[in-house]
Amino acid sequence: MSITRPTQTQEERAQHPVTHRQRVVIENNHGEKLVGILHDTGSKELAILCHGFQSWKERIPMVNLAAALEKEGISAFRFDFAGNGESEGSFQYGNYRREADDLRAVIQHFRMEKRVITAIIGHSKGGNVVLLYAAKFNDVSIVVNMSGRFNLERGIEGRLGKFEYRVTEESLMDRLNTDTRTACLLIHQDCRVLTVHGSMDKIVPVEDAMEFAKFIPNHKLHIIEGADHEYTSNQDELASIVVDFVKTRFFQGRDMSEQLSSCIRVDRSIQSRL
Repeated sequence: MSITRPTQTQEERAQHPVTHRQRVVIENNHGEKLVGILHDTGSKELAILCHGFQSWKERIPMVNLAAALEKEGISAFRFDFAGNGESEGSFQYGNYRREADDLRAVIQHFRMEKRVITAIIGHSKGGNVVLLYAAKFNDVSIVVNMSGRFNLERGIEGRLGKFEYRVTEESLMDRLNTDTRTACLLIHQDCRVLTVHGSMDKIVPVEDAMEFAKFIPNHKLHIIEGADHEYTSNQDELASIVVDFVKTRFFQGRDMSEQLSSCIRVDRSIQSRL
């Protein structure tokens, strides 16, 4: 005699989370294999975590945020962009648009598996990538930008002097030609964006967070006092802020993704700037 078990609700999964972690490999549009870790709580709702500059999926706060989402019954996927971590490809200095395309490949993969993309969450350069994605594709309803840089003309000298890697003219121009202001203005009104930034960030100044607040139509800003760029001593506070935002916005607008998919696309001539 077979027994059919009732399907858990989101609230029940949050109370009794059972998570399975598995390595997932996804091919991007360039034939490169992107490697990630899926924290599967049994929920169809999925948050995707994007790391920062010359980083990877195992770096804080990627791991801590995935664990915090797990506890709330929300599945999470953290992965390496091409040329980083375990993923194939060559590391490139700029690559903002191409990393947005990597994120697109990841999202399409999980949508093919009938997952609902609850949120896209990015740290540092990953924050810029999730914003570019939202501006270009208009198919997500929750975006979290942690310590992203608004003015991409700043910070170049510091980056070039800190690491050893080859910087081509093309990759440098990719960064300089990435129009953050236009991207922010193109994010749909129905897409809710949270920007989190540390007041003691010495890599990306907190003033950049204020600029995002000026130009993103539907935006919330949260400054964590005393936090550095990696939120070294503020991991719990960061996780609480991000998870609460994702949970609240998701339950308020479960059908938002369907509404966004039917929205009229913005002028392609403007989008081409992204």
